[in-house]
Amino acid sequence: MKGRKILYLLSSVPRLILAGTCFFILYLYIPAFSETLDKRVIEHTLKNGMKLLLLERHQSPTIATTIMFKVGSVDERTGMTGIAHLLEHMLFKGTKMLGTKDYKKEKPLLDKMDKIAVQLDAEERKGEKADTGKMERLKAELKRVQEEHKKLVIKDEFASIYSKQGGVGYNAGTSRDMTSYVISLPSNKLELWAAIESDRMKNPVLREFYSEKDVVMEERRMSYDNDPEGSLFENFLSAAYTAHPYGMPTIGWMSDIKFLPKKEVERFLKTYYAPNNCVVTIVGDINSKKIIEMMERYFNNISPQEIPERVWTEEPEQIGEKRIEVEFDANPSITIGYHKPTLPHDDDYVFDVIDFILGSGRTSRLYKKMIEEKRIALSVNTFSVPGSRYPNLFVFNGVPRAPHTVKELEDAFYEEVERLKNEPISQRELEKVINHLEAHHIRQLGSNRGMSDTLAYYQTVAEDWKYMMTHIDKIRKITPDDVMNTAKKYLKKSNRTVAVLVKKEGK
Repeated sequence: MKGRKILYLLSSVPRLILAGTCFFILYLYIPAFSETLDKRVIEHTLKNGMKLLLLERHQSPTIATTIMFKVGSVDERTGMTGIAHLLEHMLFKGTKMLGTKDYKKEKPLLDKMDKIAVQLDAEERKGEKADTGKMERLKAELKRVQEEHKKLVIKDEFASIYSKQGGVGYNAGTSRDMTSYVISLPSNKLELWAAIESDRMKNPVLREFYSEKDVVMEERRMSYDNDPEGSLFENFLSAAYTAHPYGMPTIGWMSDIKFLPKKEVERFLKTYYAPNNCVVTIVGDINSKKIIEMMERYFNNISPQEIPERVWTEEPEQIGEKRIEVEFDANPSITIGYHKPTLPHDDDYVFDVIDFILGSGRTSRLYKKMIEEKRIALSVNTFSVPGSRYPNLFVFNGVPRAPHTVKELEDAFYEEVERLKNEPISQRELEKVINHLEAHHIRQLGSNRGMSDTLAYYQTVAEDWKYMMTHIDKIRKITPDDVMNTAKKYLKKSNRTVAVLVKKEGK
């Protein structure tokens, strides 16, 4: 009870957490909280393999739920990129019961659209040899059937039901590692949630499939093709990864999105959106025993699937610096990435410390040196991308302040890297980092939403939610020598990829 009370008090006064006066309290609190959390999180696995993580918190009559599937763009293959992201869109479209006025009348129209689309794609893929007249007839016929189909569709019925019942934060997200669906609700609406989400897993209907592909292609144009930073980052990752699918964009390549076959998307859905490939977390005003009984009623009859083997491709060791330029009518910027291991490798913990030292906020080394002192940058950041299930990249990103150049910014980054390699950080600076990481940890877990998402994330990526409890303990054991040795091992020229955004000639 004491640990829960402290967490509640801390979550209600975030400004105190940011102040140095709270660090001693946090230091005492973290171990106690880890012990109580270990006892309070209820784990249960349904007979079909669905993993449940339940945490009772009775401060308010609300709950936060997360359904996280261990599938993302890393599980796709060349030629079929963008499936995971498109499916995220499609699963908002409804089921045989929701999103439709009459599914029996709707089904023949869906089948007819599929037949026309297959013919249209086959003709269009012929390129210059395509029969343009046939294509125009097929497009016109597809549009006619789509208009007829619209009359039977109830738009956004999931969102409408949840909103009317007090739901907030209804959303989904797809990354290279996972796909998640989240909502926060009054606690007395949990059975409604179970009915809706179990129906979505049992009876999804990929309605409006072809118009939604157009939506995703437009999203790609806006976020990547016509966006300088998006274009730079996409090209950076493609250059950094030679073999591993982390180099493929989550949204997919445009030509792949355009011709994604519906049958292939349905196969991907059936394979990966399975109960034995997901974790469900529910945090808030619940009775765990009753929730387990309810989940068994609604979800137990969903069949498990044979999940394909995970990606075994290893990115080969980089044997020389890679450099690319991306031309765009935009101000210049630079992104530098170094290959590094992921959790639970010991060096990954060290990079959490390095990230904070170099790039976290106004007290970080990069901000003070490059923005406040030298005034050569408008922004500087460090972070790890693109995922955590497989070895990833530690990244520097910056935008120069005119008239300073990208070259000046790049050299300044390398100066700080060399300083990190050759000058031990002080014990005081290391303690400051640990204190801030602990404070961030507390803030992250202070809300039902934060706790629900964090439990699901670590269960999915680390295959054990308890990783989050040992994380700070591991961080505390890091020494100044660990930081120097890790920097020397990974932050070297032969291990880096540099991507520069440059002005198009004549612009």
